[in-house]
Amino acid sequence: MNGMVLIIDDEKKICSLLSRIIELEGFKTLQANTGKEGLKLLKSNDVSIVISDVKLPDVNGVALVKDIKAIKPYVEIINLTAYGTIADGVLAIKNGAFDYLVKGDDNDKIIPLLYKAMDKSNLQRRVSDLENKIAKKHSFETIIGQSKALKEAIDLAKKVSTTDTTVLLLGETGTGKEVFAQSIHYESPRAAKPFVALNCSGFSPDLLESELFGYKAGAFTGANKDKKGLLEEANGGTLLLDEIGEMNLDLQAKLLRVLESQTFIKVGDTHTQQVNVRILAATNKDLKADANSGKFRSDLYYRLSVFTITLPPLRDRKADIPALAKHYLKEFADKVNRSAPKMDDKILSILSDHSWKGNIRELKNVIERLVILSDGSTLSATALPPEFFEFAPIENNYNLQQIEKQHIQKVLIHTKGNKTETSRLLGIGLTTLYRKIEEYQIREA
Repeated sequence: MNGMVLIIDDEKKICSLLSRIIELEGFKTLQANTGKEGLKLLKSNDVSIVISDVKLPDVNGVALVKDIKAIKPYVEIINLTAYGTIADGVLAIKNGAFDYLVKGDDNDKIIPLLYKAMDKSNLQRRVSDLENKIAKKHSFETIIGQSKALKEAIDLAKKVSTTDTTVLLLGETGTGKEVFAQSIHYESPRAAKPFVALNCSGFSPDLLESELFGYKAGAFTGANKDKKGLLEEANGGTLLLDEIGEMNLDLQAKLLRVLESQTFIKVGDTHTQQVNVRILAATNKDLKADANSGKFRSDLYYRLSVFTITLPPLRDRKADIPALAKHYLKEFADKVNRSAPKMDDKILSILSDHSWKGNIRELKNVIERLVILSDGSTLSATALPPEFFEFAPIENNYNLQQIEKQHIQKVLIHTKGNKTETSRLLGIGLTTLYRKIEEYQIREA
């Protein structure tokens, strides 16, 4: 079956003839004689294409295109008319019609056109499904935790998400500021437009300006052609400026202009460009203190902090740790194609008592290592990094050096000797890893 086609025409003979021709190609058809009847069938059936006459008893078929698209945007519409005009044809396409045909000229065109329209409709459906999956993935419902501090932050974020207000997200590194920013975007009216994130600490001042605003060809050595900045890439959507506290004062002044007028000038250009972008900002710094001391522009701070949300550190939401740990346990077990090991009360207790200076990001890394290092169906406390035992009583005569040695050996085996990846998983520097390998005389084979 090639899909379903809805035919709307007040001439029943034409409806029946078109239906027979189209069904011979393997399509399923529905018939309606008025626009109202057609819209009713559209709502209750899985229609991919509508073939509609322009002259209908209750509505103009060209105007009907808008109503169809409003109900099901992925449906493609072909308008048919006995007396075609250029004006009607232009308006039909402008309203979203796939094509506009004059009756009598359509005999050889209609079937090839149907296949093209079906291909486009199917593509639109796939894009729509993907967008819905992304939106669902980043909804507030996917944020794990029931602690009071987290719920308060989510409630604030939900309220502001429906507006265009600038939001300043505050919190320590690893508390989930970008996750909140994505949820705000995908539950806003801008959800169908781009979400773009820029880490301001990852670039030198000059490069950051080029990334943000883009540049004209010839603006500097190596600028061989015009480049769009992230402001343009995010046009219509949302731009997250992460680590906003690292932005230099000169660039802050230019950002202030964007916030106040939605205009900017590319590097090397003299012309002002207009954008429609919602700005979200995030930082782990005390931005108010920096503004008071002159390290950050106070006018920009007050413009950014119209609505502020502070995300709690993991140590202030310890009740959420078991749920987070189990979520990441399943995620990483799925990645390596194995059943998720069980987490006993002892490990959960150790995880809950940990200080979590790196917050959720640190917890995620620890769970990833536990999955890699666990051999059986239950996680072992000995697979935890040594720092988890530094300030705790050593039970069962644990030898911390031996634990650390075994820990490094297992990760090296998992990464097939890739020291860069091993150091990342262990959360230590590459130089430290080499020193430990030598100190413990670890065999890498």
